[in-house]
Amino acid sequence: MSVWCSWMGYFMKIDKTKCPDFLNDYILYISVTKSLSPRTIEEYYGDIRLFLKYILFMKDKNYSDIENLADIPIDKFEIELLESIKLQNIYEFLYYLSEERENHDRARSRKVSTLKSFFKYLCNQKKIIAHNPMEQLELPTLSKPLPKYLTLEQSMDLLKNINTSYPERDYCILALFLNCGLRLSELVNLDVSDINFKYEQMTITGKGRKQRIVYLNNACIESIMNYLSVRDDSEQCHNEKALFLSKRHKRISKRRVQQIVENALHSAQLDNMGFSTHKLRHTAATLMYQYGGADVLALKEILGHESTSTTEIYTHLSDETLRKIAKNAPLANIKLDNKKEK
Repeated sequence: MSVWCSWMGYFMKIDKTKCPDFLNDYILYISVTKSLSPRTIEEYYGDIRLFLKYILFMKDKNYSDIENLADIPIDKFEIELLESIKLQNIYEFLYYLSEERENHDRARSRKVSTLKSFFKYLCNQKKIIAHNPMEQLELPTLSKPLPKYLTLEQSMDLLKNINTSYPERDYCILALFLNCGLRLSELVNLDVSDINFKYEQMTITGKGRKQRIVYLNNACIESIMNYLSVRDDSEQCHNEKALFLSKRHKRISKRRVQQIVENALHSAQLDNMGFSTHKLRHTAATLMYQYGGADVLALKEILGHESTSTTEIYTHLSDETLRKIAKNAPLANIKLDNKKEK
């Protein structure tokens, strides 16, 4: 028996017949109670499945080649084996991820978060194990790299280089990215009814289906109105609630939006510099902090973050600001006096 999950146009398939009952129960639990997206649930499922396969390989002498880990079935995974998992097994698994699968720090960190949630469920909610091996796990805190973003000048160049057959739509997409800090999924899933011109605001549905209000500036309002004025008003489009439509009169896909951004970056000669659709979100947040007077709490609300710790990566100072600070340091103009008294 297979389970299909769909939300916002994304589909996932998990074959329940290849999973032990406790894993199926956990997937159902996080699907119903945690409001996780299908993509996140699929990642959790993949992480746990890999871990269970690894434990079977380490505990069962019938398996001799770790390169064939993917072929190990987990549907018969016993509760007794779950009970036998110790903290040392967790560390060995993390070492395997690093050395054999070459997982970077963030990939390993995500798997740790998954296993913490999984074992907490087994121990506290399901109560099928008496001991949680993840409770004593100690790992170093990951450093948060500064986000990559476009400068104000580069952002303006990007908006000036919309060379497509549908410039009003594509300009509007870029304007919303750069002014509102939307995620790709949030922009794609905007409906016409989410725009409130009277109050100059937009309703965004973010992660976990949580909604927030983002206020629209003049540039956003004008770009949306320009786009709606040329949006195909045929009967087929009139019945489509999505704000941004494809040439087939359907909700625009994530990949098509990525292509629009890529083409604009190429036209502005900003390609091959590591910029992407998500970097436009970084750009919006950074520019709002540097030029718009937004503080951490305001950015948190605008971006839809759970905590300010996530938002704080945008409070870095620009290179120009750092340059001015260095030039204006109290001892910036001191000179060595080589003259010696005779």
